[in-house]
Amino acid sequence: MPSRKSSTPEQLGLHFDVIGLIAGVDEAGRGPLAGPVVAAAVILDDLKPIKGLNDSKKLSAAQRERLYDEIRAKALCCAIAEASVEEIDSLNILQATMLAMRRAVEGLRLKPGKVLVDGNRLPVLKIAAEAIVKGDAKVKAISAASILAKVYRDRLCLALHEQHPLYGFDGHKGYPTPEHLAALREHGACPQHRRSFGPVREALGGG
Repeated sequence: MPSRKSSTPEQLGLHFDVIGLIAGVDEAGRGPLAGPVVAAAVILDDLKPIKGLNDSKKLSAAQRERLYDEIRAKALCCAIAEASVEEIDSLNILQATMLAMRRAVEGLRLKPGKVLVDGNRLPVLKIAAEAIVKGDAKVKAISAASILAKVYRDRLCLALHEQHPLYGFDGHKGYPTPEHLAALREHGACPQHRRSFGPVREALGGG
């Protein structure tokens, strides 16, 4: 009898862990000096497998674009959300990233039983969640979320380039490349630059 009692909670825990839908969550755009941070949440359909899912950084732009459309077509549901430059500057980039992730999860049409988040931090959620370091290479749903977030943000940067062509957002996507830093020093900051980031402050003479 004691052995049955000791094993039951473990069995129940294991059973509970696999009940319901699993959502993968990842972000894009923590490091750039401009533009919003973007997060995506994806619940994949086991009956519609997607080949080639991987960490978005390990895929070519063409592969990401193709997978973006396939994920949107085959996933049970997905959601993409942002935290704005203003929110990044007022909250800090970590808290803004957590906010974007929470918005993505809350934007899902279906409620997941558990959320798996890339990295070692979790947003505040009303759902069971687990942080997985390098999850974008280990968990297909997180890989899918990383691709959606990356492609969506890259498209935002192309639009940003059209609005502010002096900075070259179509190339560096907001990251602090030598070309971007030189453009910042020459032209100052545009409205989409993150004033709380050191290189932007320095370019504006704030030290």
